[in-house]
Amino acid sequence: MKQKTLFYCTECGNETAKWAGKCPACGAWNTIVEQPETKMVRGGKSSARVGTVRRACPVTALKTDEEIRFPTGMGELDRVLGGGAVKGSLVLVGGAPGIGKSTLMLQICSKLCEFSKVLYVSGEESEHQLKLRAKRLHVESERLYVISETCLGDLLESVTEEKPDILIVDSIQTLYNDALDSPAGSVSQVKDCTMALMQLAKGQGITVFVIGHVNKEGSIAGPKVLEHMVDCVLYFEGDQHTSYRILRAAKNRFGATNEIGVFEMRNEGLAEVENPSEMLLSGCPDDAPGTCVACVMEGMRPVLAEVQALVVTSPAGNPRRTSNGFDYNRAAMLLAVLEKRGGLKVSACDAYLNIIGGLYLDEPAADLAAIVALASSYLDRPVPSDLVAIGEVGLTGELRTVNQLEQRISEVQRLGFRKCVIPAHRAGDLRRYPDLQLIPAHNIGEAIRAALRPTE
Repeated sequence: MKQKTLFYCTECGNETAKWAGKCPACGAWNTIVEQPETKMVRGGKSSARVGTVRRACPVTALKTDEEIRFPTGMGELDRVLGGGAVKGSLVLVGGAPGIGKSTLMLQICSKLCEFSKVLYVSGEESEHQLKLRAKRLHVESERLYVISETCLGDLLESVTEEKPDILIVDSIQTLYNDALDSPAGSVSQVKDCTMALMQLAKGQGITVFVIGHVNKEGSIAGPKVLEHMVDCVLYFEGDQHTSYRILRAAKNRFGATNEIGVFEMRNEGLAEVENPSEMLLSGCPDDAPGTCVACVMEGMRPVLAEVQALVVTSPAGNPRRTSNGFDYNRAAMLLAVLEKRGGLKVSACDAYLNIIGGLYLDEPAADLAAIVALASSYLDRPVPSDLVAIGEVGLTGELRTVNQLEQRISEVQRLGFRKCVIPAHRAGDLRRYPDLQLIPAHNIGEAIRAALRPTE
């Protein structure tokens, strides 16, 4: 008998009876995948209901004075979560294989076990392998329980028996429900297992951390609806050839989504980088044309990043434009403004823009630093190593102010910079800084002349 198949949308999880190039529910293109029809296996352990039946209560009877957050032991992780983990929440931690997701989760167990009972469920490693990794990370506690399991029913039985306060599942792609006949990692399995874990977290008040792998496009492997089911989605990013890792929140029901945490991978595990600006600026060349420092806000934290540009004469008729860590369309716009309003003929040149350290600068405050770096490379004149440029650039070449300017300038002064180019109409509102010279500029022409002024 031929097995029936259904078609799922990986973006919204919608089921259809036939394949289509465009999802009829969410309108996404090329997201329909074929999966065998899910059938309930007789005698299987269903996850339709986990925990006790809950009754509705009036909102006035609920209390909010009780503290529901608790620290994880890593300040950078607490910052991204919005001040700590929330009791009864479901957190999804995604990242490429080998980036350090399991290391991060096992390291926080050292602090969590001081006040709670933790159950670490691994579907990728045996108990012996977990013990070796925990020994290398110096994680030793009698309140840390580990088990190597991939069956959802057995996992729920272990939770019922051990009654942990915190549950860590590594990873969601290896977990399967034996009540379904689809393979582990399929769309239906990932959705069903995540739903069971969500009911476990909400019904019994257990904080659940789930590790998920990412696909080639950089999103969580599995249906997009998985990210809508959880409370927090954290992405662990970084190049495997470098030691630094960046943790950012793509979704957070209990805090902001623009905070980042910076870690350094060492032999003994992940170490927190409390001052990412010094890390991002380490190795910044002196007196080299085509580089300028920008100050951007990552949540409530000002971060200084190095913007590098290379402008060379194009041998072909169609100049090349490349940007890494900077929006391509915005870089093209800044090049057009630089030629029209700045008087530099960059249309016949290849232009390359790069952000050092793996950051992605998506706020307009980095516009002026990019303009100065491009002009510096084109004119082959270096920017002083003690100068920072902050400001948004408009289509007429004017400089516009940015939010939290005083907080950015305070960070610039703290790191030892002596000069800062800012929009002119905000210069009169700022207080005086004893060791920092504020250089006001009305447009990009004034900013470029001030930044590239020859040193005496």
